[in-house]
Amino acid sequence: MKLRLIPQAWWRMYRLQRHKGRVLKRLSPLFFLVSFVTVLLLNSLTPAIAQEAAPSESIPQPPRQEIRGVWMTNNDFDTLKNRAKVQDAMNQLRRLNFNTIYPVVWNSGYVMYPSAIAKGAGIQPFVLRGSDGHDILADLIAQAHRQNLLAIPWFEFGFMAPPTSELALNHPDWLTQKRDRSETSISAAGEVAWLNPFHPKVQQFITDLVLEIVTQYDVDGIQFDDHMSLPYEFGYDKYTVALYSQETKNNPPANAQDAAWMRWRADKITAFMVQLNQAVKARKPNVIFSVSPNYYDFAYKFQLQDWLSWVQQNIVDELIVQVYRPNLASFTTTISRPEIQQVQQIIPTGIGIMAGSQKGSVSMQQISSQVRAAQERGLGVAFFYYQSLWNSAPEPAKHRQATFQTLFLTPALRARARIELPLNTTSAQEP
Repeated sequence: MKLRLIPQAWWRMYRLQRHKGRVLKRLSPLFFLVSFVTVLLLNSLTPAIAQEAAPSESIPQPPRQEIRGVWMTNNDFDTLKNRAKVQDAMNQLRRLNFNTIYPVVWNSGYVMYPSAIAKGAGIQPFVLRGSDGHDILADLIAQAHRQNLLAIPWFEFGFMAPPTSELALNHPDWLTQKRDRSETSISAAGEVAWLNPFHPKVQQFITDLVLEIVTQYDVDGIQFDDHMSLPYEFGYDKYTVALYSQETKNNPPANAQDAAWMRWRADKITAFMVQLNQAVKARKPNVIFSVSPNYYDFAYKFQLQDWLSWVQQNIVDELIVQVYRPNLASFTTTISRPEIQQVQQIIPTGIGIMAGSQKGSVSMQQISSQVRAAQERGLGVAFFYYQSLWNSAPEPAKHRQATFQTLFLTPALRARARIELPLNTTSAQEP
């Protein structure tokens, strides 16, 4: 038999591979243990991380824009009218990793900026200006953007107006009424009248105001809240009765909570919101159409606000559900409702949290526990309102600010849609 010599290099490679095989065999139990622990760790990761790692085609993936916002109300006017205070506020919010402000622009029948529409309607002969005569809204937006904060003006009062306002007094035909012909209800803002959301003149007025804001300012969006609605008792004014009779061949039922009567009015409000969204998007397609209602059952049954239908009709870009509860158990139950879970799979969704009010302060412990509960469910948060975050509070401002820092440990910047303004509106943007 003829022996064939094996080259030295091949022989060394053979011995090396045998040695590696013996080592791997001895180490295989260790590899198995490491693999097992790795699988356990991966399975324990949050659903958001797991979805990013292995997206499912059958399950919609939640957006990654976490809302960390704060409303700026009339109670914050001392800050809003002062450029230096606005700068400090925006710096502080950015440092604490907030990403969105919602400044009020429509409250008590008046606007918070120079408005040709309001002046033309005879409801606001004066112009609200800052302490040195500047445009408050333009300055606020500019300073927010310098800190990479989104600025989404808040159309707070919606269809609501005080009965003593120029709007209510000068346009009585714009108001709706209850079956007993009374025209007011009691709200958190006191006694209020309600503009008729079904009346074409009211719809045109609201649309014109909204488009004025969207057109004249470098806004990132526009927000409507629980007052873009109508209490279920209303709708018995002459115009609405005639419209209902024309469309249904019946008179409105005496029972204001009759299912068909409620559905008809809710659908009319929805139809207007669809038209308003289309008008806004035609003017600036990329602005955020934000809605901040009460939780759905309350919103529909008591305010005829079918915001879930608005989401389903693709006119809502961002949802913030107001859940002002002092009790953590009640708060947690409300933010766990199925419609909120459904919507957060589609658009950025947050929870409105009470940070304090003129009626009383809120402890940082309560705020922290509610923020944590929202975050555990993948929800963003927005606070009502700026002044109560760390001023007018039970704890020192530095303590509250330090706690907010722990709630938002890392930045969560939201992308801005760069929008070119019409040439004839640039003067309104000058600080």
